[in-house]
Amino acid sequence: MLNFSKINVLIIYLLFSIIAVFSVFNFQTDNKFINKKINLGLDLQGGSYLLLEINSDSLVKEKIQSKVIPIKKLLKKNKINYENFKINEKHLTLSLNDIEKFDILFYSRKDNIINPYIDNYRSYELEYKKTKKNQIEISFSKFGLLTINNSALKQSIEIVRRRIDDVGTKEPTILQRGEKRILVELPGLKNPERIKSLLGKTAQLNFRLVSENNEFGTDELTSENGEKLNISKRIIMSGENLIDAQPSIQNQNNEPTVSFTLDRLGAQKFGRATTDNVGKRLAIVMDGEIVSAPNINEPITSGNGMISGNFTFQEATDLALLLRSGALPTPLIVVEERTVGPDLGEDSIKSGITSLLVGFVLVIIFMLYKYKVFGLIANTALIANLLMLTGVLTILEATLTLPGIAGIILTVGMAVDANV
Repeated sequence: MLNFSKINVLIIYLLFSIIAVFSVFNFQTDNKFINKKINLGLDLQGGSYLLLEINSDSLVKEKIQSKVIPIKKLLKKNKINYENFKINEKHLTLSLNDIEKFDILFYSRKDNIINPYIDNYRSYELEYKKTKKNQIEISFSKFGLLTINNSALKQSIEIVRRRIDDVGTKEPTILQRGEKRILVELPGLKNPERIKSLLGKTAQLNFRLVSENNEFGTDELTSENGEKLNISKRIIMSGENLIDAQPSIQNQNNEPTVSFTLDRLGAQKFGRATTDNVGKRLAIVMDGEIVSAPNINEPITSGNGMISGNFTFQEATDLALLLRSGALPTPLIVVEERTVGPDLGEDSIKSGITSLLVGFVLVIIFMLYKYKVFGLIANTALIANLLMLTGVLTILEATLTLPGIAGIILTVGMAVDANV
């Protein structure tokens, strides 16, 4: 027979009482002291379901363009003449005078920076094929494309998680689905438009001068005021140098703005650019659109800056969130969208609770009838077990779903078996 000291018994009762009290919090609408409850999952309280897909075409184009200079250097260094060098969306085409020599260099397995070989996969990043006499087409291999997709997908999942966490959605589910898709479930969110807006922006940010100088080329973009501006293609600084961004209010005219902080390298670039271009306009461009184009009145060397552009406070908050979370490597497309209504959740909750109570009461009656006093002891332990279970779930703020309710019912049965 087990013997417990009075101190151990007191500790057990005290621990049980504390945990059981947390179960009561689930039935209170407003608790000033401790605001902890069991969160209901998407199948119980309703919410939004989004299936997103990455579009890696732009990333493949960017990656293939990054190979242009190294390949040209390789050809020049080894005195292989080439002509008709063309850059397409997903491949490069050129004519060579010595394809055999190029083949040896291109598929060299020693210190090959241009076309790395992965031993574990027995594959090269790039491949080429002959299209005409002495003409070849260079593109990514199947392994190269798979590597780009996997990298973009993992990075996208992390950034999606940051953006959703910043919005404050409780217990979101963010999972990988296949090679290119991301599943997002947002319990309790009935209107996903803001989330879709945040996830639909890649948030590729860069700072460029408003200039008529064609040395680097210009793009004609529309400012926030509808003004057509020629923006230099030369990027002074990108969003990678941002450490933090927060919405703020300008004291002078109560205008919502976004304050940002740069890392050391970004502060140096920004300080140098603003020092050399005082009096000129600096365009802040995100996803090909001008967010703001203020005048540079004085050098900004502190590493801190401000973005203004006739924002509402909500727009400033969302812009700061996008900048903080970082840029998506590729655009995200909403493939499927569903909204689970609250009626389904209420029906599910009622059915689950009803089945739990009916099963619980039947078990208690059976135990009293079959085992008498021992049944009463077992029933007391059963109620204590259920209170502690819900109390622990409340402390952890766990998410309860329909399978979770089924698990609790199963636990009741197992507890009875253990007590008997």
